[in-house]
Amino acid sequence: MTDAGFPIWWYVAPTIINTFLESYDFSGKTVIPFATSGGSGMGKTEAVLHALCPDSVNWKSGKMLNGYDRAQMEAWVRTLA
Repeated sequence: MTDAGFPIWWYVAPTIINTFLESYDFSGKTVIPFATSGGSGMGKTEAVLHALCPDSVNWKSGKMLNGYDRAQMEAWVRTLA
């Protein structure tokens, strides 16, 4: 399983996240994006990033983690297993 965490900038992930996904083979892996933002939501982020991955990637829905404290973050991570 691969978690991909990043800040959202104007409704999209930073370009370096695109480069990261294009640079490695995630075939057969599970990718779970998560992000923070000062004001915007995920926008088209998931669609853009998903298109960069092979069809064999098990893509899970992304999650905004704005304002999560440690306990909330740990509880969310436990739901992923």
